[in-house]
Amino acid sequence: MTQLRIIFLGTSGSWPTVKRSAPSVAIKRRGEVILFDCGEGTQRQLQKSKLSYMQISKIFITHFHGDHFLGIPGLVQTMQLNDREIPLHIFGPKGMNKLVNQLLSLGYFAPNYDIISHELDEGTILDFNDYLINVIRVKHGVPTIAYSLEEKMRPGKFNKPKALKLGIPEGPLFSKLQKGETVILKNGKKIKPSMVLGPSRKGRKIVISGDTKAIDKMIGFAKNADVLIHEATFDSTFEDLSSDYGHSTSKQAARIAKEAKVDKLLLTHISPRYLDSNVIQKEAREVFKNSFAVKDFQEVEVKLKD
Repeated sequence: MTQLRIIFLGTSGSWPTVKRSAPSVAIKRRGEVILFDCGEGTQRQLQKSKLSYMQISKIFITHFHGDHFLGIPGLVQTMQLNDREIPLHIFGPKGMNKLVNQLLSLGYFAPNYDIISHELDEGTILDFNDYLINVIRVKHGVPTIAYSLEEKMRPGKFNKPKALKLGIPEGPLFSKLQKGETVILKNGKKIKPSMVLGPSRKGRKIVISGDTKAIDKMIGFAKNADVLIHEATFDSTFEDLSSDYGHSTSKQAARIAKEAKVDKLLLTHISPRYLDSNVIQKEAREVFKNSFAVKDFQEVEVKLKD
C-alpha cells in the first residue's frame, strides 16, 4: 500500500506569527514530496519537519501574493548548496514563467540543476503516471488556482482461492497479477488479471483550495474527496470583510465540504488575529462535523478506503 501523508508546514494567513508560518502544504507519496505553496520560511519549516527538501520534485503555487511564494528563492538556493542534480518543476497560474525568472535572477545565484516553470489554467490536467493534478480557477482578486491530486484507479482485490484453483502457485505470479500483469503458467495457460481480481477501486483524492472566496464551483471540484484543504481566514462574524478580501469563513468552507460530501475538512490560512483557532474549528463543526483547524507540523495520513 502506498502511504499518502499531508504535512502542514505553514498554516497562517497573510503573514507569519509566532505559532504559524506562511502558507505551505507538503504531500508525501512514496519517495516523492510535492509542495503546494512556498511561503517565507518554508525551508526552515522543512528542516524542522521529518521531510527532506531534496525529495521535493514539484512545487505548485496557487497565486502570486508574497505569503505564497517568497520561500522559493531560499529553498532553491539551499537545494543547490546540497548538490541537487535532479530537475525541479514549479507550476502556477499565468505569469509563473516570468516570476521564476525573476526569482532566479536575485543576487548572484545561478542554478546548476534544471528549474523548469509551467503555467497552468482552468481545465489543465497533469498526468504523473499513477496520479493526476487537476486545476480550476478560484476567486481571490488576483489570478488564483486550486489543485486536486487524484490517484488513478487501482486494481481490484485479489481473489486468492480463485487463483489457487486456477493452478497459480503462491509467490511472484501473485504479485504480478495484483499489479495488473498477465502471467503464463508452466503448462502454457495464460492468466489475465481480470480472472483473479475484483472490480477496479478508486484511489485517494486531496483538494487544495488556495486563497478564495467561497464558490460553488469548489463543490464539484472537491466532490467525494478524501480530504479538502480549504482556507478559512475568518470566522463568520467577519463575513463581509472576508468577501471583500477574497477569502472564506470557516462556516462557508464547511458548507462546501458538506455539499461536496468529502470525508474530512482541514482548515488552514488562519488569520493572525486568531491566537486560538478553536473558534474557527468550532464554527465549522456546526455545519460539517469532520472539520479540523490544522496547525504547523500537523500530519494527516490519508488511508485507502479498501
